Amino acid sequence: MDLIFIHGPAAAGKLTVARELRKITGLPVFHNQLVVDALTPVFDFGSPQFVRLRETMWLAVFQEAARAGKSMIFTFVSERTVTDSFVRETVNLVQAEGGQVLFVELTCPLSVQEERVNEASRADFGKIRSTEVLRELRESGAFDVAALPDSGLKIDTSQVGAAESALTISKFFGLKTETRS
Repeated sequence: MDLIFIHGPAAAGKLTVARELRKITGLPVFHNQLVVDALTPVFDFGSPQFVRLRETMWLAVFQEAARAGKSMIFTFVSERTVTDSFVRETVNLVQAEGGQVLFVELTCPLSVQEERVNEASRADFGKIRSTEVLRELRESGAFDVAALPDSGLKIDTSQVGAAESALTISKFFGLKTETRS
């Protein structure tokens, strides 16, 4: 089981790249925002209940997928409400089931991030949709967290389109591609 763990800042193109990767590999996409959106009607973002349930849900999905031998793509923004142990726990439970976590870092310049954050497609989920909010979060240190493991694959999505990024990921990790007739 491979867990393709695509991470980067807000509006770096994680979901867009993940969807393109799904097209060529057939792997399902588990977008982190799905769990966030499921919990925020009940618990405030960042509250102890929210943090505990969010990570419990993410980890439960990873563990069940690993047990079933079902590879998947996960999108993730590292920010201060994520516990320090989350990434380590993810790697440990996937490896315990014989799988591996393949980290992909997406980046883009702040100016591109600020342009993208206002795109209408971000309304499909409860994503950050305001340049002002993004700047406030950045200035408050919300995204100043420890680096994630480095696989050696880092893609600047302002320089490389989503389809090419997905192909790069697939080739870098030797992922099987889905043949279509």
